[in-house]
Amino acid sequence: MRVGSRTPPPDDQPAMTTLIAEEHLIQSIRDAIAQILTNSRLCAEGQRPICQDTGIVNVFMRVGMGVRFDTARSLQALCDEGVRRGYLDADNPLRASMVADPLFDRRNTGDNTPCMLHVELVPGHTVEIEVAAKGGGSENKAQFAMLNPNQSLEEWVLNTVPAMGAGWCPPGMLGIGVGGTAEKAMLMAKQVLMEPIDMAQLRARGPQTSLEALRIDLYDKVNALGIGAQGLGGLSTVLDVKIRTCPTHAASKPVAMIPNCAATRHVHFVLDGQGPAALHPPALSDWPDMHWAPDFKAARRVDLGRLSRAEVASWKPGERLLLTGRMLTGRDAAHQRIQDMLARGETLPVDFRDRVIYYVGPVKAVRDEAVGPAGPTTATRMDAYTDMMLGQAGLLAMVGKAERGDQATESIQRHRAAYLVAVGGAAYLVSKAIRSARVVAFEDLGMEAIHEFDVCDMPVTVAVDARGESVHRSGPREWQQRIAARTRVRARSRRPRN
Repeated sequence: MRVGSRTPPPDDQPAMTTLIAEEHLIQSIRDAIAQILTNSRLCAEGQRPICQDTGIVNVFMRVGMGVRFDTARSLQALCDEGVRRGYLDADNPLRASMVADPLFDRRNTGDNTPCMLHVELVPGHTVEIEVAAKGGGSENKAQFAMLNPNQSLEEWVLNTVPAMGAGWCPPGMLGIGVGGTAEKAMLMAKQVLMEPIDMAQLRARGPQTSLEALRIDLYDKVNALGIGAQGLGGLSTVLDVKIRTCPTHAASKPVAMIPNCAATRHVHFVLDGQGPAALHPPALSDWPDMHWAPDFKAARRVDLGRLSRAEVASWKPGERLLLTGRMLTGRDAAHQRIQDMLARGETLPVDFRDRVIYYVGPVKAVRDEAVGPAGPTTATRMDAYTDMMLGQAGLLAMVGKAERGDQATESIQRHRAAYLVAVGGAAYLVSKAIRSARVVAFEDLGMEAIHEFDVCDMPVTVAVDARGESVHRSGPREWQQRIAARTRVRARSRRPRN
């Protein structure tokens, strides 16, 4: 098939680059943004996934009613075959994250199928396709509410975003769907995320519709919440806000909101029956010339082989560390299996005493890699296991992304341990710090098996220290105060003088 196609440029890069130029951003925030931008460029150069979570595949298909498919297979089967081939490509395998049974054994399908297919019949003789690989960190923060017609969308958004936490790896985008029915609102919220980031252009020319004015207003007010990059506090939580609407029942106001991280992996193309899709990657010149490297003067170097509880207790919230030595990995499935074994009085296959665990499910290695992209997963999913791992298993510290809940924070304080964050959205960059990797337990769990990584100067930030102080609480609170103070100063400067 001949195709009219377009591969969207890395449209979040210009917006992200302006953030790092803000001279008043604190160093840990600048560091996080620099890592995200460097990671993006490295992935473009190395043609590897920008994030270890290569997502659930969403396919939006607009099929012309004049199109005839010369196949006996269903559209679902055709799309699944494409996903299977893409994710199992030996030259660049992607992480298989789909489990066949969501309720009971949650067995991985092994090839990331099935995809989530949405089909619309439209006039014409072409097939328009949008494909998005949506990671679980942002997908898990999807929100829905059935508002009364007189309730404010703006108020709902501003109350909901802070409760979402930082597991969706801000700064990113918010997709909002309003109207239709419950499922229609959710679908619109997801599909609108694939529109180009254009907030800077919209603000420059000014809004021309009420919807555009609402987008700008929500953009300003969400950023004024002070959540910031990685939830550490700052001026920019969102790079854009997208809204799509649909007529709805007079008694209803369904609203849905889905965030998207900086890994906006999506592609758009049109098939007209004359040839295969020819998709061309963006030019490297579209990326900023960003090259993050460890700051050995500002960061504390930590030898994991000699790590002690006393050293962990000396770490300060927001302090940057560079980890060197051997660490273990583990996610939800491994933690559950550990819990079951301890409940039965069985000996664990790995000794966790005085060790550090990294919450990660890496991509398979290719060529000379020790491991594929290996960024952190959302740590709150391990909160229920934290006391067990710190108390019974004997861990000293944990590495993940986003905030911890009260239960985990209290356990960290009680055991004089620590929680560290690696940058969500810098998976390939993080993998460069891993010198070797081997599976040491639960191999049948695939990407959720327990690995041992040998790392060298792996960058992390102290998020919760041994006293239970959390930068995910103090950072946004401090920035809310700064933003409010700056707003008051600007308001006074605009007042007319007598």
